[in-house]
Amino acid sequence: MAKISFKPLGARVLIETLEQEEVTAGGIILPETAKEKPQQGKVLAAGPGDRNEKGERVAMDVKVGDVVLFAKYSGTEIKMDGKKYLIMRESDLLGIVG
Repeated sequence: MAKISFKPLGARVLIETLEQEEVTAGGIILPETAKEKPQQGKVLAAGPGDRNEKGERVAMDVKVGDVVLFAKYSGTEIKMDGKKYLIMRESDLLGIVG
């Protein structure tokens, strides 16, 4: 994986989606159009977190390297170096896998 030169702001994360399997358990090969939009990904970069009412930084629960679940249509898709990534707020994440 190439080094990403992107730093999310606030409580946002940069996610590389983990693609769905191309072959089903029964051996059927799925075309690109039949695949579900990925709902799982790896955190590549994380912002410093939001600030509370006192102006103090609130640390995020996720860190770089975590594999996370998110809702199907969450985040903003961006393209860097020919690859698609998602930027989303930590509050849009459903949980950490594993």
